[in-house]
Amino acid sequence: MTDHPLPFRDPQLSFSLRADDLLGRLTLDERIAMLHQFAPAVERLGVGPFRTGQEALHGVAWMGPATVFPQAVGLGATWNDDLVRRVGEAVGDEVRTKRAQDDRVGLNVWAPTVNLLRHPLWGRGEEGYSEDPALTSAIAVAYTRGLRGDDPHYWRTAPVLKHWLAHNNETDRDTASSSVRPRVLHEYDLRAFRDAVRAGAVAGVMPAYNLVNGRPNHVSPLLEQHLRSWTDQPLVVCSDAGAPSNLVDSEHYFDTHEEATAASLKAGVDSFTDHGTDSTVMTGRIRDALAKGLIDEGDIDTAVHRLLSMRFALGEFDPELDPYAGVDALDTEEHRALALEAAEQAVVLLRNDGLLPLEPKRDRTVAVVGLLGDACKLDWYSGTLMHRSTPLDGIRERYGADNVLYAEGVDRVRLKSSDGWLRVPEAEGPAGGETRGAEGALDPALLAGRTDLPPLTCGEEATELALVDWGDGVLTLRTDEGLYLSVADDGYVRASADEPGGWVVQETFRLEAVEGHDGGHRLLHIGTGGYVSVATDGAKVAESGEKIPGDGATVFEVETVEHGADAVARAAAAADTVIVVAGNDPHINGRETEDRTTLALPAQQDRLWRAAHAANPRTVLVLASAYPYAVVDAAETLPALLWTAHGGQAAGTALARVLAGDVSPAGRLPQTWYAGDDDLPGLFDYDIIGSRQTYLYFDGTPLYPFGHGLAYADFTHTALRAEVDGERLRVSWTVTNEGGTAGDEVPQLYVRAARPGETGPPPEGLGRRLGGLGEPLDLPLRKLVGHRRVHLSAGAVERVEFDVSVEELGHWSVAHGRWTVEPGAYEVLAGASSADIRLTATVLVDGEAQGPRRLVTRGLEAADFDRQRGTEIVDRTRTEGDAVTPASADSEAQLVYRACDFGAGVDGLRFLVSGEGSITVSAGGHSTGITFPGTGGRHDYRVLDAALGLSGVQDLRVGLKGSVRLARIDVVTGKESE
Repeated sequence: MTDHPLPFRDPQLSFSLRADDLLGRLTLDERIAMLHQFAPAVERLGVGPFRTGQEALHGVAWMGPATVFPQAVGLGATWNDDLVRRVGEAVGDEVRTKRAQDDRVGLNVWAPTVNLLRHPLWGRGEEGYSEDPALTSAIAVAYTRGLRGDDPHYWRTAPVLKHWLAHNNETDRDTASSSVRPRVLHEYDLRAFRDAVRAGAVAGVMPAYNLVNGRPNHVSPLLEQHLRSWTDQPLVVCSDAGAPSNLVDSEHYFDTHEEATAASLKAGVDSFTDHGTDSTVMTGRIRDALAKGLIDEGDIDTAVHRLLSMRFALGEFDPELDPYAGVDALDTEEHRALALEAAEQAVVLLRNDGLLPLEPKRDRTVAVVGLLGDACKLDWYSGTLMHRSTPLDGIRERYGADNVLYAEGVDRVRLKSSDGWLRVPEAEGPAGGETRGAEGALDPALLAGRTDLPPLTCGEEATELALVDWGDGVLTLRTDEGLYLSVADDGYVRASADEPGGWVVQETFRLEAVEGHDGGHRLLHIGTGGYVSVATDGAKVAESGEKIPGDGATVFEVETVEHGADAVARAAAAADTVIVVAGNDPHINGRETEDRTTLALPAQQDRLWRAAHAANPRTVLVLASAYPYAVVDAAETLPALLWTAHGGQAAGTALARVLAGDVSPAGRLPQTWYAGDDDLPGLFDYDIIGSRQTYLYFDGTPLYPFGHGLAYADFTHTALRAEVDGERLRVSWTVTNEGGTAGDEVPQLYVRAARPGETGPPPEGLGRRLGGLGEPLDLPLRKLVGHRRVHLSAGAVERVEFDVSVEELGHWSVAHGRWTVEPGAYEVLAGASSADIRLTATVLVDGEAQGPRRLVTRGLEAADFDRQRGTEIVDRTRTEGDAVTPASADSEAQLVYRACDFGAGVDGLRFLVSGEGSITVSAGGHSTGITFPGTGGRHDYRVLDAALGLSGVQDLRVGLKGSVRLARIDVVTGKESE
């Protein structure tokens, strides 16, 4: 086959054959060692060390200076696949460049996050692209193609998609189970991962911490049943950090770590991220699992082969042939320009009554006000800024510094105790917190806070502090020098941090009123849960790990020197136009490990825009945030409203260029902006169909709909043409820029199943009917199947064309266990948003109607219901299958299975159940019920029969009560009952 002394070094052989050869040369211990995130070198073969995992969500993260692009949700808001691909290329090149400088940088990048933004209170919404699977897929394909590169053999980087699967809550994220019915699984959650994998630009996935249908994602059969069925390419599954241990420690899904590790490996996990750089714990568990016969060497070899294949593709063994080996592209002029372009394209104009664009003039004074007016906020997955542009920076540059007024709008306060005023002593030497080590890597010790600065004390002189309430009473306190009060590992409170940050934020506090003490407050440090106490040696919250109790805390009186709203009103009154910049800090009230509690804009920021508008009606509100807000009053009151995700290093310049009209805004909302918390389902409700979630099913009136965004240009949409050609739906229409300025438009193509006599925008509150069944199938009210961002000069015309698979018109048939496109009429909806449909057409699709469920021949999986109330889907066994159980043991859960065909007649129904409780069943006017005691564990199933004569096609209704788990329903015929 080859004369090369080490065939795995022979570049003429395929990567698979080379991986085979190298695998065969490794000892068992060497192979086991490769299953940990930090794989050691094999010096006898000249194989270097390797690590999985390099964060690269919107730039190289945690490894020092790098180009910082807009947050992922901002990239989603561009609706621009080409742009996002170029961002991916730039990030990939910077990963390669930093790898050449620092071998701690890995080429296996953990990005992008493709979890759908189902619920706007999810704390990690900033990491995803969209609530829609089609848009998420398109952006993910673009980004991963950029990260992967165009070479047919070697990869620029190896992207891993996060987080498999149905992960949308930080609350109880390692113990909560997402109940995902089959239609939601196939039509929604799997779709977000599928297209990027099929595109061939993904090296693997990372399972999420949560459980799906009662089974942890790290032992999910869906990894093999779906993920690896989408491609012939070897995919690496990297565990999330600490998740292998969670299987025993927090989830209690297995009794021993050996069982858990073996189950993960057999389910398809290849790389274990646990216990940091210490690989001995996980490799020890693997050896013990092997010794106990829970796994065999074949299980180990399968995983190692996939890991080696990825390493070959990254050019590790062929540096002379690797086209990306010599890349040197960090902070290039092209990358800086791309960061600005991305930030500009991410800006969404939500409302404009003509105030914008605001052309710069010599005598025009602009006031920039608000808590984010002079901020360039980073998130947990940002790199270190090399360039920084705040809204104030950008507006001063564009409008002239002499024409710009500024008022941050913080409340300026002093805190007084019985021992005097709280004060920050002067530091000897340079001050200022640092969150990065000398080599640029994120340093947890430094993130915990500095200890070389003097702690706060009380005395005759007061330090005036800038107080910001970020919502829910979560405060930050900052000195005039711009340093945040922070708590270090020794428990002392110091003015030491440049920004709030860290895995546990140490810069947030809460003032708690003291009962019986007029105006007195304790100061709670949220990060430690301890109260601030000021002694002679300084203010502190803890000592030797012990928290100071409330009765030992210092009681402070809060004196407000100036209300931020007053400063804002003064600046607003003195200006021609006011730009209020509000939003969130990505480390506070909504981030990894922490969900939001409300859509409302924090009260302090709400007061600021109202004060500005009262003083000056020419007020623009800019929301710079990682997620939506329910700003109904602002939307109804203010002349202009914009939103942008935190836009990275060029955010301020980009915003100023949009405000001035240098760039016509064309960002589009990647998720629905709801009018209030009452429009939201429960955070843990993953049944988007049953609870009418996202633009696909929401039948209320949103504040701003999915896909919404205005421009300074005026675009018309005409001449729609749609036809079905075999397996393809071909659609085209004409977009014309009727305005006097150039700009981008985003034509959006939606489809839906038609109802007889129905035209125009989707109706509210109606399901979609197909297949001749009397009950609606609860199909989407509209579904995005195509989009394009086009640039048109004034007066320009462009014909946009879309070629869509007819499969996109279909849905997952729970009645038949497959994807189906029912025959009938479908509406094609063309327009500028999901609610701004300009053109419609109807197409007819041929096919075979699926008809009723054939219970006599197929039986019925319990999870294949059409509608449910009060149920939860759980694991049938630890390794496969689903069952349905009541969400509450105190109330009856209800299931509906439509159009069940009982043929010429059956004598009863057979239930596969575990647990105890009761089952009631009704169909065709007949009903019966059974009650049964519990025997065995939750995975110990038994068969129970219920006599019920049924024939023909009937809707079947089943009620469950107690701890019963229903896995399957079959029919009992006369012959079986004898």
